[in-house]
Amino acid sequence: MTGRTAIPAFAATLAIAATPAAALAQEAPVEPAVDPAATVAAQRAGDPQARTSPTARAEPTERVVKQRGGRLGVSLAGGVYHVGSTTLTLPGREVRISGRINPYVPHQKVNVRIWLGDRLAKSVVVTPKPTKTKQTATFTARFTAGKIGDVKVFAVHARTPEQKAIESAAAKVTVANPNAGYGTTSPFAGLINQKLLALGYATSFGNTFDAATGRALEAFRKVNGMDRTQSLDAAIVDKLLRGVGGFKVRYPQHGRHVEAHLGQQVLALIENGKVFRAYTTSSGASVTPTVLGNYRFYWRQPGVNNKGMVDSTYFIRGYAIHGYPEVPTYPASHGCLRVPIPVAHDIYNWVHIGDQIDVYY
Repeated sequence: MTGRTAIPAFAATLAIAATPAAALAQEAPVEPAVDPAATVAAQRAGDPQARTSPTARAEPTERVVKQRGGRLGVSLAGGVYHVGSTTLTLPGREVRISGRINPYVPHQKVNVRIWLGDRLAKSVVVTPKPTKTKQTATFTARFTAGKIGDVKVFAVHARTPEQKAIESAAAKVTVANPNAGYGTTSPFAGLINQKLLALGYATSFGNTFDAATGRALEAFRKVNGMDRTQSLDAAIVDKLLRGVGGFKVRYPQHGRHVEAHLGQQVLALIENGKVFRAYTTSSGASVTPTVLGNYRFYWRQPGVNNKGMVDSTYFIRGYAIHGYPEVPTYPASHGCLRVPIPVAHDIYNWVHIGDQIDVYY
């Protein structure tokens, strides 16, 4: 290469480098300006050629709803009984369930599930009803107790767009065996004692069907015109659970006093017009009948006397309430009101000198 030919080539290179940027830009394709409003309109019209400007905002396609948490609870509102720490019911009894959900969300559903052991016995869907404040809502359900065993009740709210999933703690109840006899220790035996005591019959305070339970059942049967035994049957259970079958006070106006119903062969201690305690008794036999009428207690004789009378309280002459080894279900005494020895001291302590006693058929 000669020096003459190198100079023109170098000059050409300088000419290209000096070309204005504007001139180069004219040779490139020009991007047309985009109208955002026109682009959105074209997209809505379905124009596939419509382009979106990089600066245009995308419209939200779904409304975002904040889920609400909450609390859910259930309890057993009826058809169950509480004996100590045990909640129980009996086969065939209707159990009522109540529940509450917080907060209240309209149209939400709650599923109430009843489990017997590990088996789902019943499932029902309910719609909670809002309270006056509309902050919470309540619901109810029910089931009939079936097989003997432990039952758990849950309430479940499934997850929805408006509310989170919630599950209640379990409400528990035992479906108990509705049978008991001498020596039985069970919540059901405790329930029988509890119901007898509520009606005023002198019985045991524990969960055992003992001699006191038997005497109370005998008095209950006498008052209700049933066979004079100390056994339990379905008719008695039904009455006890309904709270009926108590001794009827004839003279509530006599204040604190004793009533002896010779037709029923039952003696009752009355206080404030109500039965405090009722006992089985045996009055005078037909040849030595007990006197009838209204009297006042005038003398007390503690312990055992020479006639075998225990803790005696006299109301006229030699007529008294006293304990005795033999207290049959029919009139058998020499005129006194016999009571079982285990309860004689309780009666003796309750009666005051001057208290009235009404003896009648």
